Parts: sequence; structure tokens; C-alpha cells
Amino acid sequence: MKKLLNDWRPWLFGALTLGLAPFAPEPHIWEKIRWLKEGGHDWEFIYIFDFVLHGLPWLLLLRALVVNALRKSKENSASTD
Repeated sequence: MKKLLNDWRPWLFGALTLGLAPFAPEPHIWEKIRWLKEGGHDWEFIYIFDFVLHGLPWLLLLRALVVNALRKSKENSASTD
């Protein structure tokens, strides 16, 4: 499970599909971010769930990229010692 969490490829796929769907007229996550910037009127559970659903692949992608970058940095510093 940890290997899947730290692999960035499935999260990139998820971010580009679920994270951006539906694609027209604008990516859904942009619509939700704009909605939050405007004050997030009518905070209902479905809107919060929708934002989390479309935002989670992006957060997991960011997490995997950071973990991999830190791991590579640690490996590079260990190999130079």
C-alpha cells in the first residue's frame, strides 16, 4: 500500500482524469476553487464532498512528488558521503 501511495504515476492519471473532469466548459476543480475564492456560498455537504473528490488526486500527486524528491535527495546525500 505504501508503494502505491508513493508512486506518482497513478496519482497523475487520477489528477488528469477525475481531478479535471468534467472538462467542458471548464475543469471542475477550477470552478470549485473559484467558488471558494468568491466566498463559497451555500456550503452544503455535496459541494464539500465534490471539492474533496476532485481535489484529492491533486493532493496525493503532490504528496507522492514530495516524498520521491525527498527520498532522492536523501539517497544523493548518502552516496556523496
